[in-house]
Amino acid sequence: MPTGFKITRTVEFAETDMAGIMHFSNFFRWMEACETALYRRLKLPLISFAPGQVVGWPRVRVLCEFHAPLRFSDTVEVRLYLKEIRTRAVVYAFHFHKLVQGRPQARPCARGEVTAVCVKPAGTAGGMVSAPIPRAVRAKLKAAARPVPTR
Repeated sequence: MPTGFKITRTVEFAETDMAGIMHFSNFFRWMEACETALYRRLKLPLISFAPGQVVGWPRVRVLCEFHAPLRFSDTVEVRLYLKEIRTRAVVYAFHFHKLVQGRPQARPCARGEVTAVCVKPAGTAGGMVSAPIPRAVRAKLKAAARPVPTR
């Protein structure tokens, strides 16, 4: 059974607006930080410059729904779930749970989603073209990320 993946972050002053609430743009940064941490743990490159290998994972769709504010000094658990693996793309879901006395609140304060496409170089002009996700990458992602909870 997949074990899942999560990181813990603390809202920094620079990540807040004038009301002391975390600015919406930082939720996207935290989703990307969580994905990057997952790839590091799996020893997979997010970007590769080796000829003929996967070059990267550009985003083609991102979204975030906000349910409760996060404020300066709040500690948050960012959970990554594997929503879908397609032939050439992966869809991650993210749940943000505020930690209270070290325990995550039951209801997420935000939920996000990222669709990233596997790409390789196309020609010599720096273009990219979508490419099938390599089997080894697909297997590691499936082993590390839980499916999105139904509740």
